[in-house]
Amino acid sequence: MEIRLNGELTSLEKVRTIQELLAFYNLEDRLVIVEHNREIILKEKYESTPIQNGDEVELVHFVGGG
Repeated sequence: MEIRLNGELTSLEKVRTIQELLAFYNLEDRLVIVEHNREIILKEKYESTPIQNGDEVELVHFVGGG
């Protein structure tokens, strides 16, 4: 499956939901804002929101530092 992730065409296998996508990138325990096909997804919906070929996903996570 191919999706556009943060503006880049990305091939993924075995990733079917937003939750699985976050786990794939080791972001499941971080504060992340997820936009799926131009709609903000609430954390409660990550497991039930499917990702399909051609979808657009934006992941914004915060990085600490000084």
